[in-house]
Amino acid sequence: MAQKILSQKITPNLWFDKQAEEAVNFYVSVFKDAGIGRVTHYGKEGYEVHGMEEGTVMTIEFTLAGQEFVALNGGPHFQFNEAVSFIINCDTQEEVDYYWEKLSEGGDEKAQVCGWLKDKFGLSWQVVPAILTDMIQDKNAEKAGRAMTAMLKMKKIDIKTLEEAYGK
Repeated sequence: MAQKILSQKITPNLWFDKQAEEAVNFYVSVFKDAGIGRVTHYGKEGYEVHGMEEGTVMTIEFTLAGQEFVALNGGPHFQFNEAVSFIINCDTQEEVDYYWEKLSEGGDEKAQVCGWLKDKFGLSWQVVPAILTDMIQDKNAEKAGRAMTAMLKMKKIDIKTLEEAYGK
């Protein structure tokens, strides 16, 4: 029996057409601190509403870097858009490069801007060096502006270029 992982008061629910298992396996392979919990399946009840064959995976509980999620095979009714994204705060360029490379593989290249990307399932991610927030919130408006201007020209964020623009 799969382990119960849901303990958060609020848990993001990710709606997929029929790729929840594939997506969860992908995300769990990308994040080092990740795991899969309970899996539920559709029964014969409600077929006229959900249209899923009995035995099809309905939900999968999973964690990524300590954050709990649920993935739902809900059919083609809803799709992801950029109104919701997940931010990955990175400490090093190596970490930025790793997440960018893994999550952008097979994704929408046209959606890559300012550290944002869309993965192959259409989910939006922001791969951001933690230092960026400090730079753009600096009390020195000129330094903050230079960092922001540099960031706005990037697809994947480059820490060295940010630091040079910021004036470190």
